[in-house]
Amino acid sequence: QLRQPPHVFGRPAGRISCDDGSVFSMRQKRCLAADAPYSLSANAGGQNDRHRGGLKSGWLVCNNRCISRGSTKVSSLSQQILRTDASGMPLEWIDFRQVARLQILEMIAYVCGEPLFTLHGGFNMRNRRRSTIEVHSIIATHGNHRLRESYTPPLNNRTLFQRDDHLCMYCGQRFGHRELSRDHVTPLSQGGQNNWTNVVTACTRCNNHKAGRTPEQAGMELLAIPFSPTHAEYIYLQGRNILADQMAFLRSHFPRTSPLRGRRLDQR
Repeated sequence: QLRQPPHVFGRPAGRISCDDGSVFSMRQKRCLAADAPYSLSANAGGQNDRHRGGLKSGWLVCNNRCISRGSTKVSSLSQQILRTDASGMPLEWIDFRQVARLQILEMIAYVCGEPLFTLHGGFNMRNRRRSTIEVHSIIATHGNHRLRESYTPPLNNRTLFQRDDHLCMYCGQRFGHRELSRDHVTPLSQGGQNNWTNVVTACTRCNNHKAGRTPEQAGMELLAIPFSPTHAEYIYLQGRNILADQMAFLRSHFPRTSPLRGRRLDQR
């Protein structure tokens, strides 16, 4: 079992080493609850700093690689980890602090996907062994979750824009988040509902032009039929910097007719 030893010594806190040789320092923080037996601590001390006692321990070392997306490097610390239940159903995105807590509480059933980095705890003064936690891109926790047949993911603009690939469903152009808006195909004033199958992404110009009319009344053509995402599709839409193995795992849970099946990672 991984437990924080009572005495820690000999390592500078708060260092993060990656394959490019850079070393980062983190602001002081705790990754677990106050009563948790394992914690990561950090400070802005130099390489010569030493902490001979207490809980000033813990540092994180990336396994000789940074996570890359295109030409932009993504910090391993900010990389999201996909959590599933024991049956493999995707549940949510979590960070490395939550992974460490789940490991300490012995809630992880198994791991899959690529190893991202290793969390190093302190040294045990009795056996000189150091506690470590290897963080993978996908982890499964004990227990199974069943969704109600009537389950519908919550609607919000961020996932709506992701569903429509940030394209205006009237003019077909791609826009930034701030230039997009939620449009009700059948306006609320005409009895339309605020749900996934009645809303699309629209640029501000097209939305203002359509106003309180249906596309037919406004003489506008809707480029795609709006759909309600499944739970797995919704988890995908919530993700940031999704890795290839995570995408392949999520795609295996998409319906065969899902419009998101052909979505490439560089389209996010």
